[in-house]
Formats: sequence, structure tokens, C-alpha cells
Amino acid sequence: MRSIVNSRTDLPAFTTPRFDAGDLAFQDIEPGEDQRWSTWPATTPSERGPEPRPDWLVTSAAAIDTELGVVKSGKEADLFLIERAVPGADAAVTGNAVLLAAKRYRGAEHSDFHRSQVYTEGRGTRRSRDARAVAKGTSFGREVAKVQWAYAEFEALSRLTELGAAVPYPVQVAGTEVLMEFIGDAHGVAAPRLAQVRATPGELRELFHQIVDFMHTLAAGGLAHGDLSPYNLLVHDGRIVVIDLPQVVDLVSNPQGFDLLHRDCVNVCSWFTRQRLECDPEELFGELVGMVAM
Repeated sequence: MRSIVNSRTDLPAFTTPRFDAGDLAFQDIEPGEDQRWSTWPATTPSERGPEPRPDWLVTSAAAIDTELGVVKSGKEADLFLIERAVPGADAAVTGNAVLLAAKRYRGAEHSDFHRSQVYTEGRGTRRSRDARAVAKGTSFGREVAKVQWAYAEFEALSRLTELGAAVPYPVQVAGTEVLMEFIGDAHGVAAPRLAQVRATPGELRELFHQIVDFMHTLAAGGLAHGDLSPYNLLVHDGRIVVIDLPQVVDLVSNPQGFDLLHRDCVNVCSWFTRQRLECDPEELFGELVGMVAM
């Protein structure tokens, strides 16, 4: 079975922007503070999200990325709110503006990258020099690790999008930054995590079924989230959207895969049981194992 989380450290962290002069000929402005030209033209096809791409995606080289603030600070990465828009008063009306989430991986000195080995077992690293550097924890190895996690998350998002799973659409990846669909409202307010939601018994039951459907989709593809919890499940307009995916594991190639799948089942069912919605983690685990193509 092909793993979706192979490292991509052979790719350069940054590439030279390839702007079309015609796209920018009409522009008489320059990006200001907390702005940059859209990085879309600087990415290669393999660094862009899967086709068909959503209608809301802005791909114009004339667009400007404006950083609007921090959505969330985490152990491995920080999440920023970005507006990508073609300058002009009618950008929002014409569909030339969109809010995106930029996940930027940070250095190992500020993170829990040391716990990553359980997730990376069974993955390949194309360059042995990179693998040795990561294992030794050198400064170069720490930089390689950040890029590896960014590309692992992008590839997981891309694969799960193709499978029809409820995840943010991955727009692009460049170096240590993953740009993806922003899950929230038009004013930049992020959707709440499941752990923050107060729902009726009927709503809880529907949310649980959506999570089980997500886990079924992954298991049928031979995958497990690996770190599923009410803190990386968003609830947006009654719909579950799953985030934080760099650790997605291949159940066949990773020796810890089924243990991680079982932990996902326990984490999910334990939370719902505390909300007085009974569910059996062992029964769920058995269902998922039966769906895995060996």
C-alpha cells in the first residue's frame, strides 16, 4: 500500500516566484506591512492542492496575501489568518478575495517533535543525509524536520480530500508553511472545537456519526488519524471538520498503526460518554479494523 506521508525533503524550501508580467502590469501598488504578493505562482504543481480545485480559490498572480493575525498557537506550529485578494473595491463581490489559514511549523526547541517517531515509523526519507540529521537532532536536522511535517500534513490533507473526508482543502505548501481552507465565518472567527461545543443529545448523536464516518473513510483507505480528540475536531455549521493531520499513519506500514487507531477510538468514545452519549470503543475499533484492506 502506498503511504501518503512520505517525506518531501528533496524539494527546495523556497522557489523563485514566477510572476506573469501581464497579471501585474495594471498594478501601481506594492505590498505593505504584513503583506506579500500571493505565493501561489511560486509553487510547483506538486505543491498545490488536488484538482478539481474549489471555486473560491484565488490563484491570480496579482493577488496580495495580507496577514490578519494569529488564530492559534500550538506546540509544533502557529496558525495565522490570511486574506488573499486581488486589490480592488469589488474583490469580495467578484470572488477575488478569500480567507485562508496559514499553518507555520516552528523549531524543535519550541515543540514536541521528539514524540514524532511513533508516527513516522514506516515512512521513507529519500535522502539518507536528511534522515541522519533528523535522528541526531542537528540544527540542519531540525530544519529538515519542520519541512517534513509541513509536507506530511499537506500530503495527508490532499489524500483525504481525494477520499472525500471532512478536512480543510489544502491550497498549497511552501517550505514550513501549509496554506489551507479557513474553517470559520466571513469575519475571520474560527469554528469552535468539539470540546467547546454545548449540544443537545440529538446534535451530539449527529456529530458522533459524522466522526465515525470520517474514521470509516480513513480506515477504508488504510489510514488512521493517530491523534484524534475533541480538540482537533471543529464544528462548523453543524458539520465536523478534522484538523491537525501531519501524524496520519498508514495502518499497514506503521507497526504502531493499529494501536494508534485504537487510541483514536478510545479518545472519541470517552469524550462522548462523558457527554452522556454511550458508545463502545472496542466495537468501533472492530468495525474499523474490518474495513482495512490488508
